[in-house]
Amino acid sequence: MATVAPARSAAGELGGAARHGVANLLGVAVAAVAGFGLNIIVTRGWSMSDAGLFFAATSAFMIAYAAARLGTGVGSVYFISRYRTLGQPERLRASVLVGLLPVLGVGTLIAVAGWWAAPRIVALTFDEPVPGAVRALRVLLVFVPVAALCDFALAACRGFGKMRPLLLVERLGRTGLQVAGVGLAAVLGLSATTALPLAWVAPYLPAGLVATVWLARLVRRAERGAQVPAASLRDEFGPYWRYSGPRALSGLAQMAVQRLDIVLLGALRGLSEAALYTAATRFLALGQLSGQALSTAVQHRLAEHLVRDDRDAAGRLYQAATGWLVLLAWPAYLLFAVFAEPMLHLFGEGYSAGARVTVFLALTMLVATGCGMVDTVLNMAGRTSWTFYNALAGTLVNVVLNVLLIPRFGIMGAAVAWSASIVITNLVPLAQLHHAYRLHPFGRGTLAAAGLAVACFGVPALIARAVLDSGPVTLAVLAVLGTAGYLAGAWRLRRVLQLDALRALRRGRRR
Repeated sequence: MATVAPARSAAGELGGAARHGVANLLGVAVAAVAGFGLNIIVTRGWSMSDAGLFFAATSAFMIAYAAARLGTGVGSVYFISRYRTLGQPERLRASVLVGLLPVLGVGTLIAVAGWWAAPRIVALTFDEPVPGAVRALRVLLVFVPVAALCDFALAACRGFGKMRPLLLVERLGRTGLQVAGVGLAAVLGLSATTALPLAWVAPYLPAGLVATVWLARLVRRAERGAQVPAASLRDEFGPYWRYSGPRALSGLAQMAVQRLDIVLLGALRGLSEAALYTAATRFLALGQLSGQALSTAVQHRLAEHLVRDDRDAAGRLYQAATGWLVLLAWPAYLLFAVFAEPMLHLFGEGYSAGARVTVFLALTMLVATGCGMVDTVLNMAGRTSWTFYNALAGTLVNVVLNVLLIPRFGIMGAAVAWSASIVITNLVPLAQLHHAYRLHPFGRGTLAAAGLAVACFGVPALIARAVLDSGPVTLAVLAVLGTAGYLAGAWRLRRVLQLDALRALRRGRRR
C-alpha cells in the first residue's frame, strides 16, 4: 500500500525552494549572458537580412521542437513528483517510458516531414525566393527529436527534485557550446545558411545523450526501494496522456506566441524587420529567464503540496516565489523601458529603431511578472486542460492581431499582438486560481518587492532620463547606485520578502 511522504515544515519548504531557485538563477545568469551574447554575435557578424533568416529559421525550429515535446516536460515533473510523494517507485520507469517513446516517435516524424516539406514551407512563407532558406531549415529540423529528448530527460530529472542536470547540461553545457560554435562561425566568416544553423543546433546532441544517461541512473536508484513489481506501460499510458495531452497543445501554443511573430515578420515585412524585432525583444528574454529558473525550482514542490491538498502550503510557496520573481525581474524591465535605445546599440547599426517595441513589451512584462507563475500552479494542480484553453485563446489573439497589424505597422504591430496574448495568458489563469483554489500571488513580499523596484530603479531612471542624457554612462551609474540601494532595501525587508529562507543554503548543500 502506498504511503504519502511526510510534509516538510514551512521553513524547510521555502528554504529548499530558495536553494534550488538560487542555483537555477546562477545557471540562468550564465545562460542569459551567453544567449544575449550569441544574438549580438549574429547581428554583428552577418548582415541584417542574414540575421533575420537565421532568427526566422530558429523560430520555426523552436515551434517544431515544442510540438515534438508533447507537453511531457510538465507531465514528467507532475507524475514523478506524485509517485515519489505517494511512495510508489515501481511506477516511475513506466511513467518515464510512456512519455519518452511518443516524444521520440513524433520528433522523428516531424524531422522527416520537415526535411521533405522544407521547399514548400519556404515557398509558402516568402513571396520571393530566399537563397539558402531551405538548407537552413533542413539543417535545424534534423535535430528536432534530439532536442525533444533532451528537454524530456531534464524535465524528468526535475521530477526527482534534481536541479543539477538542468544547470550543468542545459544552462551551462549546451548554451556554452552554442556560443562557442556561433562565435567560431562568425570569426571564420562561414555561411549563414549552413554553418551558422549547424553551430547553433548541434550542441543538442551531446546534451541529449548526457541528460538521458543521468535520468536512467535516477530511475534505477529510485527503483531499489520498490517492494512490488514494476507497473506496466498500459497502466500508466492513460493517466499520463490524459494529463499531458492538453499540455502538448498549450505548450505548442505558447511557443507559437513567442516565435511565430518573427516568422510572420520575415514573411510579411522582410527578413531585416525580423532581425530588428528579435533584437528588440531579446532584453525581455533576459527577464523571463528568472521566471523560468524559479518555476523549475518550485514545480515538484507545488505538485507535492497539491497532491496532499495542502492549499495553505501551496499558497505560501506561490506568494513567496512571486515576491522573489518580482524582486529579480522588475529592475531589469524598468531599466529596459527607460534606456531601450542605448541598449539596442549593442546589436549594431540600425537596431535602435526597435526601441519603442522594447519599451512597450517591458511595461507589459511588469504586469505578467506580478501575476507570478500562474501556469505552473495550474499545471501542478492537474488543470492542464485549463492551461490549454488559456494558451489557445492567447495564441488565437496573437495570430489574428499579427496578421492584421504586421502588414501596416510592422514590428510595433507584432509587439501589440504579443502584448495582448501576454495579458490574456496571465490575467485569465490568475482569476481561475483564485476562483478554484483561493490562491493568489499578492502577499506582502510581492508588494514590497514591487515598491522597492520602483523606488530604486523606476523613479530614479525617469528622473535621470529627464535631467541627464540617456547614454550608456548614465545607465551604468544608475544601475550601480540603484543596485546598491536595492540590496540595502532587500536586506532591511528580508523577513517580509522571506529571504531568510536562503539560510537553508548552508544546511542543505548536499541535497
